[in-house]
Amino acid sequence: MRKMSTRMLVEAGMMIALAQILSYLKVYEGPNGGSVTAGSMVPILFYAVRWGVRPGILAGVVYGILQFILGPMYSTHILCILLDYIIPFGLLGLAGLLKKSFAGVLAGVFIGILGRFISHVLSGVILWASYAGDTNPWIFSIGYNSSYLLPELIISLILVGILYKTLKNLPNN
Repeated sequence: MRKMSTRMLVEAGMMIALAQILSYLKVYEGPNGGSVTAGSMVPILFYAVRWGVRPGILAGVVYGILQFILGPMYSTHILCILLDYIIPFGLLGLAGLLKKSFAGVLAGVFIGILGRFISHVLSGVILWASYAGDTNPWIFSIGYNSSYLLPELIISLILVGILYKTLKNLPNN
């Protein structure tokens, strides 16, 4: 594992701050959390693709903690904090898995956001099933989380696709 350089730490801080700012630019917000934003995950995804999975996960975890602290708190239960904030945003770091090609980068972005989706779905089933009413909690959670993460995935793929050439030309030293 590569030691985190000053450059990596500074870039992580900048990307986390940019992600936080973009998270306030909401196109849609669900009644129980989750929103479609102006590409708020892209800085974390971009960072993960640039520096790799482990630094990406670390940046995502810090971003998830900020989302919990600075956003509306729906619950302070430890499972909620883990499944709705720390784990899902950390999983965005998986975007750094396949960074050798344009298709790989887009696949990595998909994998990172899929990881986030799975964590939120589990949270919905475990913690928020009472909101499902007569609907199967799995169906409810998949539907609810898809309502904002599918548009976020599309926005993220488009923005990362546009930024790919810039990313490819950045020095990694």
